[in-house]
Amino acid sequence: MTKNERAPWHAANPEPSEHFKVWSLGFPNRGEVGLIEYEEGPLGQGQFRLATLYTGLSAGTELTFYKGTNPYLHSQWDEALGLFKSEQASTQFPVSFVGYMEVGRCVASRTPAVQEGDVVAMTYGHKTGHTANAFWDFFRVLPRDLDPLLGIYVTQMGPICANGILHADADFLGPIVPALGAGIRDKHVLIMGGGVVGLLTGLFAKTLGAREVAVADATPERLHAAAGLDLLPINTHETPAWRWCKSRWHDSERGADVVFQCRAQDNALHEALQCLRPQGTVVDLSFYQGGMSNLRLGEEFHHNGLRIVCAQINRVPRGLSHEWHKGRLADATLDLLHSHGAAIRQHLVTDVLPLEDAAPLIAELSERRRHVLQAVFAVNE
Repeated sequence: MTKNERAPWHAANPEPSEHFKVWSLGFPNRGEVGLIEYEEGPLGQGQFRLATLYTGLSAGTELTFYKGTNPYLHSQWDEALGLFKSEQASTQFPVSFVGYMEVGRCVASRTPAVQEGDVVAMTYGHKTGHTANAFWDFFRVLPRDLDPLLGIYVTQMGPICANGILHADADFLGPIVPALGAGIRDKHVLIMGGGVVGLLTGLFAKTLGAREVAVADATPERLHAAAGLDLLPINTHETPAWRWCKSRWHDSERGADVVFQCRAQDNALHEALQCLRPQGTVVDLSFYQGGMSNLRLGEEFHHNGLRIVCAQINRVPRGLSHEWHKGRLADATLDLLHSHGAAIRQHLVTDVLPLEDAAPLIAELSERRRHVLQAVFAVNE
């Protein structure tokens, strides 16, 4: 496709009674990226139709499909037992739908919940368009004064990070959390890993009243972004994170009150434990694909009485589900975007490119020939 040619999905909006042609970015096979074409049916009652504006790449998750290492490609998740079973894979190639940070403009609607022209944040994959149901799909109509591109964070990535904060709150306060961040207020917080999850979590912590928030990483671009967000950068090439934390934070006991582990490496989890004060907590937001040969639970974990808490988007802390849910975490994300949207756009969003350029980007990322913080595919701008 030449520079002046428009992609085939840049077409007139279909009537609600018409079928809706959609292209989806997927992985036909391991190491392959392609656009898969299909049709969605006529618009039903209670539905609305979006033409995608932006879709954000979650490189850490999506590269596992490109590389063929995602656990769903090799085992099956048993929801009833809460176990992965190796007898059969949940997912096989071709993987037709990936991605979870989308923003689209409503081009047709048969529900009062969404009007034509509304800009809507949803989770539906790297698709050129989507048909949604207002009764059961999760979405947020974005305020008109918000940069639409920032909406990629509203319904999934932002709530993931806010849920990490909520898990730390519950660890400090128990079953009553009056406001997001109440438990970490005036606390010393370390973020292990300066990717998008780490930086957004750190910005949440800073904005919600943590005394100091530091980000440990070795990548210059990530450290620069942390500083731009008014977080304290720790260059782990120069100083071990544990040494920095134990030297700086020693009001009563040495170390961080809480560490948010946002780097999917077992040695990072072990170092996160080393950075804590006695009886501190690691809130783990990472997705590990391999084993844990570098995690040693007979050392700091045992001697300092530490905790590791897994925070995942589909589970808020036990006992809080009647008050806290994904919608409330999405609203907290909107608050963060309103107060710090310009800084997030400047320091996190490093690449905006057409969807048709996704294949070379993913290959370069997989081969470590390119570094991005947040890549965003522009579709129907």
